[in-house]
Amino acid sequence: MIEPFRIHVSDDVLTDLHERLARTRWPDHIAAYGWEQGTEPGYLYALTGYWRDGYDWRRHEALLNGFDQYMAEVQGLRLHLIHQRSPHAHARPLLLLHGWPGSVYEFYKLIPRLTRPEEHGGEAADAFHVVAPALPGYGFSDAPREPGMTPRRMAALFHELMTEVLGYEQFGAQGGDWGSVVASWLAFDFPRAVAALHLNMVALRPHLGGEVPPLTDEEQAFVKQAQSLRKTEMGYQEIQGTRPQTLGYALNDSPAGLAAWFVEKFRIWSDCDGDIERSFNKDELLTNLMLYWVTGSITSSMRLYFEFRHNREDLPPGRRVETPTGLADFPKEILRPPRGWMERAYNLVHHTVMPCGGHFAALEQPALLGNDIRAFFGEHWR
Repeated sequence: MIEPFRIHVSDDVLTDLHERLARTRWPDHIAAYGWEQGTEPGYLYALTGYWRDGYDWRRHEALLNGFDQYMAEVQGLRLHLIHQRSPHAHARPLLLLHGWPGSVYEFYKLIPRLTRPEEHGGEAADAFHVVAPALPGYGFSDAPREPGMTPRRMAALFHELMTEVLGYEQFGAQGGDWGSVVASWLAFDFPRAVAALHLNMVALRPHLGGEVPPLTDEEQAFVKQAQSLRKTEMGYQEIQGTRPQTLGYALNDSPAGLAAWFVEKFRIWSDCDGDIERSFNKDELLTNLMLYWVTGSITSSMRLYFEFRHNREDLPPGRRVETPTGLADFPKEILRPPRGWMERAYNLVHHTVMPCGGHFAALEQPALLGNDIRAFFGEHWR
């Protein structure tokens, strides 16, 4: 079942938000540390002050409602999705998948480049019908009520959405962050349906046990880098992967706390040289944040880390994703494995090293990402 949907947040929710922001109980800090211990207070004061007194949700709500949106029921869950069809009848279907702490809003600048490429330096022949769903437990999509909603289970949901609900027998898949994990399992488990796979973050790790070639020096260096990064920058994963419910009480109750939790990630993971607004303006940061706040979905979104950790699935020995795979390789991505590592896990046929950009590529560098998506699928769609 599928039905049209429009976002409308009640005035009561917005009033409550403004009151909570005005009552924020600020923690102490040591100014000399700046961002070293987490989100810097001065920036957060400015951001939340603008959120309270200057940010216009209704304007951004209207922007989102400018896209064709639907609610589709899949395996008992109602999934929110943008389904923006191109005006070009020959356009190919493309599934865009976001991650955490992102949302379907990440794609607001990318979707027009894909549905109407001739208006953005491309050709009509490269057009796509875009499907951009919110992951289960994110935004306006239902939160799972039973354990076990792993990325691989989400892949099965989206396969059903694309083939049975929307009627696309074959489609392309693209993702970053969790979206790259889900899209990769889609390509692995449903190779006939996924014509080609495009990623802006390498998701699945190769199976390294048994009779496989030993790691190269470059791969060993990458493993050490990943281990070092886990000690210094991945504390959020440890918390969200073990006690998301405990953290959820705080973040679901305090908009300033939720903003602090998100802003740090957008700053560290983007190509901004420490100045977050070189990559995103306040309205973009807050609109993405609002999709978590107004839906109360922060806890259910973080639960994906718990499900992944406790039900982890890796590629079987000797197997990889055989679907033709392309990578848009942005320099400020969190982890960038060497090509040999990627080829152990994927049939990598396209690898573009980007001149700039980071983890939130669709929001930060929509032209670079859009051009690469069009070029890759134009050449490698099966």
